[in-house]
Amino acid sequence: MIGRIAGVILHRAQDHVLIDVRGVGYIVHVSERTAASMPPAGQATALYTELLVREDLLQLFGFPTLLEKEWHRLLTSVQGVGAKVALAVLGTLGPDGLSRALALGDWSALRKAPGVGPKLAQRVVMELKDKAPAVMALGGMLTVDPGPLPDVEVIEATATQAAPIKPLPSSAQTTSDALSALGNLGYAPSEAASAVAEAAGREPGAPTATLIRAALRLLAPKE
Repeated sequence: MIGRIAGVILHRAQDHVLIDVRGVGYIVHVSERTAASMPPAGQATALYTELLVREDLLQLFGFPTLLEKEWHRLLTSVQGVGAKVALAVLGTLGPDGLSRALALGDWSALRKAPGVGPKLAQRVVMELKDKAPAVMALGGMLTVDPGPLPDVEVIEATATQAAPIKPLPSSAQTTSDALSALGNLGYAPSEAASAVAEAAGREPGAPTATLIRAALRLLAPKE
């Protein structure tokens, strides 16, 4: 199993990159969101990877964080969601948007991804709504960059420094802390995840304490 790739980018496209690792070129499929955040050709990069093995095919899929890799694995556990469709969902919504859509049961958000129709979107939400809180709770531990880059000589003369991929801003740690706090207060994972997701949608970028208070207001019994 190839779990991480680190090397020099030889070519970068919208849906894949070609990375040279000690003379061997690896084609790594990535989401458009990930591709857009990567450094230009000739510079070093690193990605966490998932190897898809079939009888007649070997494909590598790359992710800037372990959290995104975990969401990809969860998505592909749903019948009808292949590795590339899962990438499209992540590229469209991002880890935060996906977790919010699943927690709120918002299947219409998933329909924005290429290749996802209404029936598939509804199936994804139905099957993953109760599984999503576990990944959301791990978010803080999994939102890390892919580690040190190789000590390599850049290919392009204009490239002055090997730059790591920059993960997109994420509220994973805040969400994870809020879920933990609500769990300690006795709330079930699914209802806590739904409240936190709705609160985060209303107040993007809110600190943990604010997010917890907003979620508690949503969970309070309605008079």
